[in-house]
This record gives sequence, structure tokens and C-alpha cells, in this order.
Amino acid sequence: MNNFSYRNTTQIHFGQGQIAKIRDEMPADARVLITYGGGSIKKNGVMDQVLTALEGTTYFEFGGIEPNPHFETLMKAVEVVKKENINFILAVGGGSVIDGSKFIAAAALYPNDPWEIIQTYGAKVTQAVPLGCVLTLAATGSEMNNGAVITKAATQDKLFFFSEHVYPKFSVLDPTTTYSLPPRQIANGVVDSFVHIVEQYVTYPVNAKVQDRLAEGLLLNILEDGPKALETPSDYDIRANLMWSATMALNGLLSTGVPADWATHLIGQEITGLYGLDHGQTLAIVIPAVWTYKKEAKKAKLLQYAERVWGITEGDDDARASAAIENTRQFFEQMGVKTRLSDYGLDRSVIPAVVAKLEEHGHVQLGERADITPQDVKAILELAL
Repeated sequence: MNNFSYRNTTQIHFGQGQIAKIRDEMPADARVLITYGGGSIKKNGVMDQVLTALEGTTYFEFGGIEPNPHFETLMKAVEVVKKENINFILAVGGGSVIDGSKFIAAAALYPNDPWEIIQTYGAKVTQAVPLGCVLTLAATGSEMNNGAVITKAATQDKLFFFSEHVYPKFSVLDPTTTYSLPPRQIANGVVDSFVHIVEQYVTYPVNAKVQDRLAEGLLLNILEDGPKALETPSDYDIRANLMWSATMALNGLLSTGVPADWATHLIGQEITGLYGLDHGQTLAIVIPAVWTYKKEAKKAKLLQYAERVWGITEGDDDARASAAIENTRQFFEQMGVKTRLSDYGLDRSVIPAVVAKLEEHGHVQLGERADITPQDVKAILELAL
């Protein structure tokens, strides 16, 4: 196992009715900006619960944060924070709302051009407005980590930043808030959670038994409950286990002491930025192709994954590794998420644009061994057609 340092400062309130805990988390002098997306929280009763918990507190609202939060939209929220002397941000939504709110929190106190926050991957952030979350879509893990992904619509740049200053002070995880999600969002969330785990697991062995077994347990749970969530979306136990799995997938625990890949995420982000595909869709497209292309380098962990997660024990090493990749693809398809570029009307003509964006952003040494070059990405995307 590799050396590591681990710290996570987010208070979690998990379970039905826990939105009421917001009142205990608010500062006495709170001036709160409630951030949200398209407004579904006003139809499904979540906003009513939030406002009840905030009774007696001064609050303002900012809606319309996009599924891939736009820098341009978020800057409008930054102006509200400054104008209204906001001292606490409450993100109510999924990972995009939370990611966007993290940027708002940092940008509101940033003295220079806020796009520098993204350009420097958060290195220049020294403070942020305190942030809390009410999670309504289990997917990104943003509710318990210090990262965010932001899109600059004007230039089709989808990039990320990290800062210890944007860890949520608290996050409320009430599985009932996910009951009304449409199947597409349920499926994307399942794929996103799954890929977060395997990006930290299907690399190369370092004898990190705790991390491996934790990853395998989470994967097995997602495989079991993901399809069930589509069949019975209001089953509390299913939604609770998927929600906690998504949080555990990216709260830093799995990445302690192990190598991580993230090539799939970086390639997928460029596809989303350029062509508008859902984040989960791009992950489902790219990761089978990455694994196929890097099968020899990843074979030891692919074989472990094949046996422990899929129960594949028959056949030679190559056949078992290939079967694990194909089973993963079929799981995504079972969730209703297509796994080929062509399924979304994209052909090989998009490959140069994706590679050019990776090069523009300096992402030219991808993967756990930093050995996936732009030329390799071209070959990977050919496999994804």
C-alpha cells in the first residue's frame, strides 16, 4: 500500500427527515443563498422542507444551474452573494448544483479573475463562503469531497478544481429526495458512481486489501441495486444503499494508498464539453475502450475484478479479462446507458476535436502510469465507435 494522508471535514446527516437538521447547522447571523437547478425541488416537496428548516433565517434563491454548471451562470450567482452579503450557501440538488455552488463559494471571495480558480485547478483558492448541501441525486460524491467540475460555455472548456476550502460543512442525504428522478438520471447516477469506483480500483495491485475489498463491496451493491432502482424507484432501502454507495465512491477513502486512473473522466469531460452528452453517458462510452486498449497493463486488476465482482473463473487470463470488460458494458446497457459514440450520432470525425481539447488543457499523460498520450486517446476513441 502506498503512503497517504486522509482528512474529510464534512458532517453527514443521512436518512428520511434529516433535512430538518439544517436549522442546527446554520450560523445565528446566517444570510443564506439557496442554489438549485431546474426547479424540480419546488415540485417534489424538497424546497418546502428546506424552507421549513430555514424558518426565521434570511435567505435568497438562485436557480437555473445547468447539469454541467456554466461559469457564466455561476458568475451571476457570485454577484448575488456580493450584493446581498451572503455568508452561507446551501446547495439543493445533485452534483452539478453542488459543484457549481463550490465555485460560487470560492469565486465570491476571490480577488482576481475567477476563471483563474479553474485554470490553476484550485491552487490559488485561500478562502470560500461556507457551504452546505441537500443531495437530491446520488452520483458524483461532490457532497463529501473538495472537488468540482465547471464548464465555460463560451469556449466549450469543461475543467475541474480542488480546494480544502470548499468541503461542504454538512450534507443532508435523504434517500426519499431521489424518488422522483427520471430513469435517465437514475441510470447516469449509477454509471457515474460505478466508474468512480473502478477508476480507483482497476489499475495495478499495491496490496491495498482494505481499499480493494471496500471497492468490490460497493460495486456489488451497485450491480445489485442499480437495476432495481429503475424497477422500483420508491424503494427506500434500494435508494439509501445507492445514495451512500455514491458518496463513499468519491469521498477520498477509496483513493487512499492506491494508484488512480481518471483517464476515462478526463476524456469524457471533453466529449461533454464539446458535444453535450451527459457525463454518465461519456463514462459508459469511454471506460470499456480504455480497458480494452490497456488490457495488458491492467490485466492483474481486471482479473481480480472479474473474479471478485463478476464471479468469472473460467477461461484463460485474456478471456476472463475480456469477459469482465464486456460484462461491464452490458451492465451499463442494462441501465439504459448506451456505450458507443455511434449510439449518440457521433463518428470518428469527433476524435481530433476531443484530442485537441485534451492537448489544450495539458492532459497529455493520462492514466495511473501517466502513459496514455494523445495518440493513445485517438486509438481508444476508435475502439469506442
